[in-house]
Amino acid sequence: MLSSFGFFPLGRTRRSVIPGFRLSLGLTLTYLALIVLLPICALLLKSADVGFARYIAIITSPRTLASFQVTFATAAAATLFNAVYGLALAWVLVRYDFPGKRLLDALVDVPFALPTAVAGLALTTLFAKNGWFGAPLAQWGIQVAYAPAGIACAMAFTSIPFVVRTVQPVLEDLEPELEEAAATLGATEGRIFRSVIFPALFPAFLAGASLAFARSLGEFGAVVFIAGNQPFRTEIVALLAYIRLEEYDYAAAAAIAVTLLAVAFVMLLVVNIIQAWHQRHTVGED
Repeated sequence: MLSSFGFFPLGRTRRSVIPGFRLSLGLTLTYLALIVLLPICALLLKSADVGFARYIAIITSPRTLASFQVTFATAAAATLFNAVYGLALAWVLVRYDFPGKRLLDALVDVPFALPTAVAGLALTTLFAKNGWFGAPLAQWGIQVAYAPAGIACAMAFTSIPFVVRTVQPVLEDLEPELEEAAATLGATEGRIFRSVIFPALFPAFLAGASLAFARSLGEFGAVVFIAGNQPFRTEIVALLAYIRLEEYDYAAAAAIAVTLLAVAFVMLLVVNIIQAWHQRHTVGED
């Protein structure tokens, strides 16, 4: 006997499109445990052996504090640039048609496919004092390679796709009727963007910017070539942890890595809280 719709027999539940839920869930959790949780747990256990007093001494040493200052300052600068440029690039890709649009859209993903070491070498060649971009800048007294500006440039290059790819689909799904209604009420283009478009983009924009910042904090390959790796000036946290590993000081490397991991985790947690608050606030207004 068929159901009232004539498709499924009575007394039988509809099967999922993807069978084997328990098997799929088990494989997913196993992969997550082996690839993500196990290394993090090993890192936490290694840092726990340091002891609180030595941990504080490692983290508060002048060289470590300087590396954290350089890393956070350059990552913030790169994220600020990506937030503005990434939003503008996503807007152009969604709202305009022009020759070469597909090529430009494909080039956005190049930092994902390009090895970071290759990106670092290419940026160093371009921004060196005798490079295509570095030579004209040197005439103005601007140094990019082997300076904090080069670190920010490398971080911006490797993290720009996070902003573009999170904002782009939201822009594509925005209903044009909302903008048309605001325009008929006399709102200017700037007012429409501030009051209609950007509030809808804000959760995705914030997520993309936070992911770009987290990616910049952990960047190593692209930065190590262009930074110059000068202690107290262009040495980043990831490089300092690598140096401690080469010195067989595993405790110090683990302490530095755990601190950077904790900062990234807290930042992402705060971003999720802000997104949840914004969503509740938006739903409440609707």
